[in-house]
Amino acid sequence: MKAGAFDALSPEIILGAVEEALGFVPEGNLTPYPSYVNRVYGFSDEEGREFIAKFYRPGRWSEMAILEEHAFLADCAKVELPVVLPLPDDDGETLFTIDVEDEPETGAYPGGFRFSFAVFPKKGGRSFDAERAEDWERLGALAGRLHAVGANRPAHARPLLSSSLALANLAVVEPLVHPEFRAEFGDLCRTAIQVTAESLNALPPIRIHGDLHRGNILERPGEGLLLLDFDDMVTGPQVQDLWLLLPGRAADCGRELSMILGGYGEFAVLPSGSVAVIETLRFHRMLHFLAWRSLQRDDLWFKRDFPDWGSRAFWIQELEDFREQSRVMVEEA
Repeated sequence: MKAGAFDALSPEIILGAVEEALGFVPEGNLTPYPSYVNRVYGFSDEEGREFIAKFYRPGRWSEMAILEEHAFLADCAKVELPVVLPLPDDDGETLFTIDVEDEPETGAYPGGFRFSFAVFPKKGGRSFDAERAEDWERLGALAGRLHAVGANRPAHARPLLSSSLALANLAVVEPLVHPEFRAEFGDLCRTAIQVTAESLNALPPIRIHGDLHRGNILERPGEGLLLLDFDDMVTGPQVQDLWLLLPGRAADCGRELSMILGGYGEFAVLPSGSVAVIETLRFHRMLHFLAWRSLQRDDLWFKRDFPDWGSRAFWIQELEDFREQSRVMVEEA
């Protein structure tokens, strides 16, 4: 991906692309929403209806991988699992593209960019704070229903959540580590990944959400829980979508995990050995998050908001966090 690709997007370009793709005229200003990797904007049309435009980061997903996200959402909707579907055009297409040309006077974007994007109806709600036993069971049941759908067909273009993916993320991150700590960081990660590879890779993979923390679950009064943001959908072990729901480490959240599994078991079966890899998956997520951030390090907003990312002090703290998580996951394995 070219550095700073999203800096080429302007409000005029975004609104013009949406109008051309779906035919309705956006009105008013764009409202940017936080997103780790993509760019997400809210807007209204001339009738006052609210929408979300999601512009996928160039080079991150293939067109087929994005369409597999849309297919997963469609599969969920068919069984009345609460999700938000992308809007189709008159031909039924849900994924669109726009080309942003170079600026001849400045040469700011040599070669230009091609962006893929989709538009979704905006659906609001309130955060769901699990407090009672039935709340945790509802979360587990929601994940179980999701996985019952996810197991129905494969996703060939999506990554497999495995030790190989962790090593690929390490290959992205390791060259960015401060030279003083690079060797230790790389050796620590490779050892931890290798020690836990057999137990993780033994779990059968299915289509999963991949980022099912409670921030991606809303409660809509009168309707129930709503699942959001399938952008990190992967093929992987089911427990990945369960441990992210916990308020802390699995060892400290036995009560909550038991209630989640109670609800989950009504709709899906969790393979044996799943709970034992939770801290391994946490380690993988930490590494994946660093790789996410590295994709954004040349964006203007990222430089502004995270000026210390990649500094010596930054890597001192990261190394300490990875040491601690490595210790926990190896003990667990």
